[in-house]
Amino acid sequence: MNMRDAYRMLGIVALILVIAFALQLATLPPAGIALVLVVVAVVFAALFASRRRARAQARPTSDVRVRTLTAPTGEEVRVLESGGVYQSATYVGERRFEPVFAYQRAFEVLFDADGPMRAACGHGIERALALGGGGFAWPKYTLLRHKDLALDVVERDPDVIEAARRWFYLDDLAARVDGRLQVMEVDGRELIDELADGMENASTPLAVHSRAPYDAIVNDTFAGSEPAHSLATVEAARSMRAALNPGGVYLTNVVSRDEGRDLAFLRDEVATLSAVFAHVHIIPATDEDWGGEDNYLVIATDGPYTFSGSIPFDEDFLGTPLRDDAT
Repeated sequence: MNMRDAYRMLGIVALILVIAFALQLATLPPAGIALVLVVVAVVFAALFASRRRARAQARPTSDVRVRTLTAPTGEEVRVLESGGVYQSATYVGERRFEPVFAYQRAFEVLFDADGPMRAACGHGIERALALGGGGFAWPKYTLLRHKDLALDVVERDPDVIEAARRWFYLDDLAARVDGRLQVMEVDGRELIDELADGMENASTPLAVHSRAPYDAIVNDTFAGSEPAHSLATVEAARSMRAALNPGGVYLTNVVSRDEGRDLAFLRDEVATLSAVFAHVHIIPATDEDWGGEDNYLVIATDGPYTFSGSIPFDEDFLGTPLRDDAT
């Protein structure tokens, strides 16, 4: 029995007790009635407070905000803000399925591997996993562009999912793609590790749906302005590789601020993925309209693919591989 079922049962028991007390009220003196009412009020207050504490412990701290801005083109844009930074955005109206930010459109570069993957492995990019839902900008874009693609989207913050449904056309998308979209409220690292372990003892909501490996995994997860460390380590990369079909591709979004001068995390992440995958590619994804930071798409794969816009690097560029136990 999960916590939600337990609290539901406690509520039913409390209701039965209230009814029983009510049936006895007529036989009690005024002082007795007052005492019963006080006891009932205290019990319900305790249950409510306990439930709120449990919910706070079970879910991540969220400070989700939705703002309305005007794009440089003059169009109205809704922006999802979390941790004090913009995480995703959507146009309002006819362009609502087109990403506002350039780097989210640039995720489509992973499909450069589709043809070579089919030739080498007998399958293309037909089943993908997106880590980090946000405003579901890329899922909206890619599912309507690739009519045979099935996409699982993992988002651990229920407030973000609620905002996506209310303000970012998530339900509209789901109605259009005929079951090709699965949205799950679960921690991405936990899911990836379960996939890597073969799902023998799976406990996440994706346990049944995700037993088969993926052709592509896209990671766009941040804790405020910082990357999600749990998904950026060597150990996480090994789980990503194990969760992919042979020849599959893993793409992660890396942000560099201060006009691209701070490349420390990019260098470390490239070193991290190079320790696990045979090939690593770096693709700049600069946004002329929404500046302030530079995005780099890092693609890791064991397949000998080429990706448009990738830039060369050598051993001297590599930083220090990131580890789970790093402090």
